[in-house]
Amino acid sequence: MKTSKHPETVKYNFDTCPSRKGTESVKWDLYPGTLPLWVADMDFEVAPEIRAALQKRLDHGVFGYELLPDNYFLVMNRWFSKRHGWKGISRKNIVPTTGVIAAYSAAIKAMTVPGDKVIVMTPCYNAFFPAIRNNKCIQASCPLHYENGLYTIDWDLLEKLAGESRVLLLCNPHNPVGRVWTREELLRMAEICLRNNVFVVSDEIHCELTYPGHDYTPWATLPEEYVLNSVTCFSPTKPFNLAGIQIANIYAASPEVLAKMDRAINDNECCDVNVFGATALQAAYGEGGPWIDELREYLWHNARTVYCFLEDELPLVSAPPLEGTYLMWLDCRAYDISSEALGEHLRLNHGLVLSTGTIYGEAGEGFMRLNIACPRSTLLEGLSRLRDGLASFAARGAK
Repeated sequence: MKTSKHPETVKYNFDTCPSRKGTESVKWDLYPGTLPLWVADMDFEVAPEIRAALQKRLDHGVFGYELLPDNYFLVMNRWFSKRHGWKGISRKNIVPTTGVIAAYSAAIKAMTVPGDKVIVMTPCYNAFFPAIRNNKCIQASCPLHYENGLYTIDWDLLEKLAGESRVLLLCNPHNPVGRVWTREELLRMAEICLRNNVFVVSDEIHCELTYPGHDYTPWATLPEEYVLNSVTCFSPTKPFNLAGIQIANIYAASPEVLAKMDRAINDNECCDVNVFGATALQAAYGEGGPWIDELREYLWHNARTVYCFLEDELPLVSAPPLEGTYLMWLDCRAYDISSEALGEHLRLNHGLVLSTGTIYGEAGEGFMRLNIACPRSTLLEGLSRLRDGLASFAARGAK
């Protein structure tokens, strides 16, 4: 990935975005009058190639039930093979569904019975928790180690939990801490899980959003014995800003596992994908490469902007290195305020909405999640409000 471009070579504009206020946007209209840098969707317009494909489909005027064409699977195979070395995606090993949450929820349903334990590495994506509960399973938390600004896996605890659990629900890249697990880390997880008969459900929705020196390794590129003991849930919706056009896929190398996934998807009534989702996916994976490359570069510079601002203006706040996603994990523990109280203070008194760390588990206490997928001017305004909010909180405590 290149780290800079000359202005004349930039094709897409990420500095200017349409207003989303008053459009029934969850991000912008749930808390009117605030600057929302919380929920994980981007403010950027989608790639023009995707808009053109959707417009062509819209112009047809009929939106009935449709079959998925061969091209749906061909573009995915071409994309992941060329970009990530993951070969062999085809109609025979994919179960389409409405979204990644539906995908991993169905996978848990398929591979557990009520009362089974499901391992999650906390702090982790908050939608993992209800997916475990709703399938009548028990959450087995494996908190990540956080030391010297870096997150690592507690291997001893993972080994212990694997001896009493049925599924590992993995997030790669990891939301919210921004880790992109290395191949070596994934191999070690895979060996522990296979040896203990723990099935792996890998959520890889953020896989296109990685930064220099941190390449995404698909679980499906590990040795065959590990891949057969897993499913991968993936989607273009997060990297291509298509969250409102729901589409996702489950990959299973084992025919037996694939049949279980198909049954669970049908049991959960999330087996039919919408026509616009199928169109958007084909355009994203078929023509979206240049757009995603420029997006990643823009986000990388946004991350650099945050680190510089923290160093210059908020030295008591830190953030671990952002390896993947567009979500930065801010360590605000030096201010000795709970995440919930800080979030409320920022929203009510400074009009800034961030995600509170504790919604991602107890290990998130004292942290806030910042969405940097916005124009740089918007990001700087949000950082200024964060600085002022922390200053006003500190001044109030000093009185």
